[in-house]
Amino acid sequence: MDEGIFRLISLSGFFLVAFIAWITGSRQKINTKTIVGSMALAWVLGALTFWVSWSRSALQWVNGVLVAILTASQKGTLFLFGPLALGPRQALPDGTPSIGFVLAFQVLPSVIFFSAVISGLYYLGIMQTVVRFFARIFYRLLALSGAESLSAAANIFVGIESGLTIQPFLKNISRSELLTLMTCMMATVASTVMGIYIIALRDIFPQIAGHLISASLISIPCAVIASKLSLPEQKIPETLEKLPQADTDTEKSSNFMAALLTGGSQGVKMAVGIATVLIVVLGLEALVDLALAESFGQNISAQTLLGWLTVPFSALLGLRPEEWQLAGQILGSRFIETEVSAYFALAQAQIADPAPFTQRSVTILTYALCGFVHLASMGIFIGGL
Repeated sequence: MDEGIFRLISLSGFFLVAFIAWITGSRQKINTKTIVGSMALAWVLGALTFWVSWSRSALQWVNGVLVAILTASQKGTLFLFGPLALGPRQALPDGTPSIGFVLAFQVLPSVIFFSAVISGLYYLGIMQTVVRFFARIFYRLLALSGAESLSAAANIFVGIESGLTIQPFLKNISRSELLTLMTCMMATVASTVMGIYIIALRDIFPQIAGHLISASLISIPCAVIASKLSLPEQKIPETLEKLPQADTDTEKSSNFMAALLTGGSQGVKMAVGIATVLIVVLGLEALVDLALAESFGQNISAQTLLGWLTVPFSALLGLRPEEWQLAGQILGSRFIETEVSAYFALAQAQIADPAPFTQRSVTILTYALCGFVHLASMGIFIGGL
């Protein structure tokens, strides 16, 4: 089939998912400015990512910066863990080879370092300035309340912590605002864990870091579309005419080094949390697979079932028919095993010869997997908010 056909399918999928959000929601009167503004912003961001040369160059620069930070983080990891921290096909200066891929020693330490860097940027006021910039864009173009705009902007860079930016207003926000906050949280990835996804895909997708930033940016207006079509605002929000201050720090660190160490400590908790979720969820999935195998045969698993259920979404993404089943399994695994496992599953599948996905499909799946939607995230969000 012609490439243009698959692009048309992707376009129709965009509007079909929006229609599903509306038809399954409250079907109340929608704010046209919010929906049209969100669609326009999503398409403009997409055009800047893929079609405009100067913005593509900027993303490549961001990609280089993030990869450099990731490379720097490996120095401390190598000092602590030695050969265990070496990725596949790597070796120490003395010739000691890697023992293979070990997620706990080669990936999770990057969370600690990224968290420290982000904390340092917050101490310097850089992150607040960037968050405030995007919050103003969302506030003016999307006709959101101040609380929604600020939390959405913070979600580009942090995770559940974005709720701290509007903590004084949480008790009075409307149901529509709450849905928008949680949808934006689920649609983006925190910069503190971005190193994990870069490590997973950099061998098959060298520009992955820049595209992950782009994916988080584009996901914000798309999340607003889904939430505001599903549950339009029917009240007058408390922060409709004001934009709160962009400050996620509950306590200001005494100095820059203290901020780095505090961020690193938070990163340790995050890394342990990620490891805990993976151990628990993968263990539970194994139990479900055993039960399914006993009941229906060895070829049935939870991932297989979810793969079948998500095949229609694989088709709506504009993937090729021969890619639907495997893409469905990868998308399905994200809902059970978290996006960490899904990104590694994509990388593992793509190193096969021949590769099952075209480069276009890898890019699409990279964007589709961007987010924080899985079984464990439900409890995390409820506890966090």
